[in-house]
Amino acid sequence: MMASMAMIEQRAVRIPWPPLLHRVVKTVRARGLFEPGQHLLVAISGGPDSVALLLLLHRLAARWRLRLTAVHFNYGLRGRESDDDQAFVMSLCESLRVPLHTVPLDVRTRPKRVSLQAQAREVRYRVMAQLAEDLGVDRIAVGHTADDQAETILLWMLRGAGLTGLAGMPAERDGKIVRPLYEARRREILAFLDATGHSYRQDSSNRKLIYTRNRIRHEVLPVLSRIAPTAIEALCRMGDLCREDEQYLASQVDQVSASLVQAGSDGGYTIHRQRLQAETPAMQRRVLREVFRRVHSMRRAPSVATVEAVRRLLSSKGAGGGHAIGGVRIRLTRHALAIQPAGVALQQPGSKAICQVESVQVPSVIEWAGTGQQIRVQEGSPAEARRFVVSREWAMIVDADRVSQPLHLRSWRAGDRFVPSGMKGRSKKLQDYFVDLKIPSSERGRIPILEAPEGIVGVIGYRPDERFQAQNSTRRCLIVSMDGESTTEGVH
Repeated sequence: MMASMAMIEQRAVRIPWPPLLHRVVKTVRARGLFEPGQHLLVAISGGPDSVALLLLLHRLAARWRLRLTAVHFNYGLRGRESDDDQAFVMSLCESLRVPLHTVPLDVRTRPKRVSLQAQAREVRYRVMAQLAEDLGVDRIAVGHTADDQAETILLWMLRGAGLTGLAGMPAERDGKIVRPLYEARRREILAFLDATGHSYRQDSSNRKLIYTRNRIRHEVLPVLSRIAPTAIEALCRMGDLCREDEQYLASQVDQVSASLVQAGSDGGYTIHRQRLQAETPAMQRRVLREVFRRVHSMRRAPSVATVEAVRRLLSSKGAGGGHAIGGVRIRLTRHALAIQPAGVALQQPGSKAICQVESVQVPSVIEWAGTGQQIRVQEGSPAEARRFVVSREWAMIVDADRVSQPLHLRSWRAGDRFVPSGMKGRSKKLQDYFVDLKIPSSERGRIPILEAPEGIVGVIGYRPDERFQAQNSTRRCLIVSMDGESTTEGVH
């Protein structure tokens, strides 16, 4: 009996590999993603990409002596559908005899500074890193494909990103996260699952065109592929080239930072102001981004608007005062720029010297330091918008097709103008508007302004811009609301 079992196992090992597995092995070897004998934690949602990843690694496990453990996250955002996804994954892992860890996560109950999707991703990676450490895992395998990479690059391109964004996702991240399907196309994944007779789950939210990534996937990439059949491969190749350039520039940043950045005992950093000013704008941006990443609690790279706001401070003649920008605190002196965690108080309430810039994704909740409020931005139909605003103390409904990305929340600037609703299309200086409301000058910089590339969308808590308000013909709405009592003075 033992001999026959050994023969069966030996024959199983010799079963020919499917073409997709050959591609995966080639990617793994060329990019050094993992080695034989290692322990892999495989993230599986139940969708086609992650199911294919687990099946392929399971097929490879015997020959490469791999140890596999799976992890599934249930966010509960889609009700019964989320529970059915979990049940499917549990059944699949049981059939493959792969140990599974199911992790319930309710991201809705957590403090929110970014979109729900971005927040879920940040939490997911943090939990996987901890689980990998607890289990002694060598690598964490995720199911991103070449199609995902092309979508990511286009998404960052539309946001006006530089080399870092255009590089997209790396095949290996932080020496731990690996993407074995990095060079595989989504159509190859589906063909493999169809040929092997394996089922998978479909996330209904992936079909909703309210999300920019989904619109890129379903509307933009098909057009590009018709124009250039190898569009996805070309985008991925561009990502690899940008990453190589980015890695070289990052090494230069390390050298420059060593001479002008000093770590503090409070988790913050001090940058030599004059030396940073002497660097090129490109190097200034890179140094600031790196310091922001070190200081920010979520290790998130700052937006372009955030970096430029700090650069404007850097070149200003003033000194002193506290500034809340991009989720960190900044203090400017004659010789230094101090960047510290958000929990470090740098200013007294009522100080005039306050500046804040926050990148806004849809949907998201921004904690606005200037007023202590939470500002919600979400998308919905006109009917959904009307139902939502009934219960809110203050909200505005924006025609989503009249504004483009990126959106930012920021403090007001000298020269700002907008068209207050009810003013019959007449433009007004924001400073004059504040004067009319008798808002003290010391408080004006604390009031959040929602801005799109087309102009100011509204003064949060006060008045929307008439040009972007929803009309009877509006099909998609942005709903902007405010939670919490404002700490500014004046008439609302």
